[in-house]
Amino acid sequence: MSVAEPLVLRPGDGARLAALTRSSAAPAGHVQRAGIVLLAAKGLPNAVIGRQVGVSTPTVLAWRNRYGAGGIDALADLPRSGRPPVIDETTVVVATLNPPPAQLGITHWSSRLLSDHLRGEGMPVSFAEVARIWRDWGLQPHRIETFKFSTDPQLEAKIRDVVGLYLDPPAKAIVVCVDEKSQIQALDRTAPLLPMRFDQAEARTHDYKRHGTTTLFAALEVATGRITADACHPRHRNGEFLAFLKQVAKAHPRVELHVVADNYGTHSHPNVKAWLARNPRITMHFTPTGASWMNMVEIFFGIITRQAIRRGTFTSVPDLIGAIRTFIDAYNQRCQPFTWTKTADQILTKANRQRHQPS
Repeated sequence: MSVAEPLVLRPGDGARLAALTRSSAAPAGHVQRAGIVLLAAKGLPNAVIGRQVGVSTPTVLAWRNRYGAGGIDALADLPRSGRPPVIDETTVVVATLNPPPAQLGITHWSSRLLSDHLRGEGMPVSFAEVARIWRDWGLQPHRIETFKFSTDPQLEAKIRDVVGLYLDPPAKAIVVCVDEKSQIQALDRTAPLLPMRFDQAEARTHDYKRHGTTTLFAALEVATGRITADACHPRHRNGEFLAFLKQVAKAHPRVELHVVADNYGTHSHPNVKAWLARNPRITMHFTPTGASWMNMVEIFFGIITRQAIRRGTFTSVPDLIGAIRTFIDAYNQRCQPFTWTKTADQILTKANRQRHQPS
């Protein structure tokens, strides 16, 4: 029995074909054809290739010849004859971009609802065709995102001030980000957790008992990532914030201290201002209104929520506070500084572009 000669690949095609066989986004037919060509390049008989790939021997021969004549580009689908589509995609797109009629009582289209609506308008289109058009045009009516514009009159000045502290802090000075994470709930499940097993996730009851709340005051040292947070209080008034601010100052004695905070009212209370006036080595820097995400301690709050609080079970507030302190002690042993990468100009450019986008 004669065996076909190994297929000779064009320079660079081997890597491209191998990448195509591993792609999860490429059409299945293209992946299959790339596999045929690669096996043919190894010198496997056509019948063996057909059995491995799951096609007939004539199909293997056809794609070998197609590649030999035109390379990788020849593995794409050829234009097919037949009746052209009668669906006006523009009509589907325009209908999608406009709100549904008020009488439908819906906030956004689904593929089935839009298909039914267009059928009523005299345009027969299936919900599968609607979904395909959405994919082709990059439309996702089921998704929604949020945005917020800061109305702070000192927006640019505050952005440049805070970003400047992150990217180019003053020499021989310490920069810390402070904030409070309020209303942390001590939740206790109504039954013991079921531990994780093979092929089975950890399970817990959907209902729970509330045992109260606490507020965590935390300060992130920008240069090291270390957390100062030995203060949990039932409330977060100016008195609690001032007490924590004194604790932060005590943790960094005899150095110039720059404190980044958001615009919560307690942070600029007259009692706080009076104390700052008596301690000129400490300077407060405020993020713009509506831009508390610029306070890097929020990153730590996200970490402690995911790793210690959200899935925790606490029988009391003291139990919760103990778990928070244990996590922070362990976190400080492995902490690393967060790296701020955006310049003030980049942030302002994006903010201005979003602000002036047409509605």
